[in-house]
Amino acid sequence: MSVPDLSVVIPIYNEEAVLLEFQLRINSVLSKLDLSYELLYVNDGSTDNTLNLLQQLKTEDTNVCFINLSRNFGKEAAVTAGIDNAAGRAIIIIDADLQDPPELIPELIKPWRDDGIDVVYARRRSRAGESWIKKTTASFFYRVMGQIGPVALPRDTGDFRLMSRRSVEALKTLREQHRFMKGLFAWVGFPQQEVLYDRDKRFAGETKWNYFKLWNFSLDGITGFTTAPLKLATYLGFIIATFAGILGLKIIFETLVNGADVPGYPSVMVVILFLGGTQLMFMGILGEYVGRIFNESKNRPLYLIQDFEKSNDLQKFDEKMAVVNEE
Repeated sequence: MSVPDLSVVIPIYNEEAVLLEFQLRINSVLSKLDLSYELLYVNDGSTDNTLNLLQQLKTEDTNVCFINLSRNFGKEAAVTAGIDNAAGRAIIIIDADLQDPPELIPELIKPWRDDGIDVVYARRRSRAGESWIKKTTASFFYRVMGQIGPVALPRDTGDFRLMSRRSVEALKTLREQHRFMKGLFAWVGFPQQEVLYDRDKRFAGETKWNYFKLWNFSLDGITGFTTAPLKLATYLGFIIATFAGILGLKIIFETLVNGADVPGYPSVMVVILFLGGTQLMFMGILGEYVGRIFNESKNRPLYLIQDFEKSNDLQKFDEKMAVVNEE
């Protein structure tokens, strides 16, 4: 009895349509490896039959364990819960919708085992079943974050990756409330390597992301991981103030020297509306940062666990260690 070599963390929310197929495919891959493993599902407050299916899988497969969160905390919190409670020497994070193929896992494991690479991330070469708008905006977001963020983010890369135990322990020390996991993965550093793959269409069910949620997610990533918007407000304010000063001097000169009339109502209204809109926009950005300070100051837990059903081997290991500690 020992901790597993590999922990696979799978955050799920209302995935009853795909869960059994995912379990079949990932077990088919992992059973061929000479590594012990656990499948750690994190149920993020699902409202369909997902929890019952997890209990069924737990009964049928000794490698399955699951965390049932007390409510829906969001994917970033669910991933964090899985990372915090995974016991393996290395951890793989993968979604259950089968867009990220489990068959790629051996390629993620190889650089870690052979070369000691701490983080092996899967980079998307193509993205099937996604509109050109989503692909374009996603590409633009990664490029913007790469330019303004404190560390370079791997482009076209999601959460699908392998992390060594030392990189996981480093990641676990980062406890901010507004979690942009892709940024945190990059921030911890350590040797990293990419593996290219073609992303598939969703196997079944519906995506939990719409354009409004993706927009909010991008805002969370930008404002939660960099202060660049605040710097932009400073620079833009300086440029507008400089332009206004030059324009004011020009108006005074033309009025006093040439006797020209002062520009009328339409131009004044345009300037007022432009400045007012700019001020409101940057007040909103400032409010985002203040709101994050407020949330961090409350120091609430990132998630709450309602149930934690461990795998049989790990449960026995914990019981054995409890006896040793008592002795």
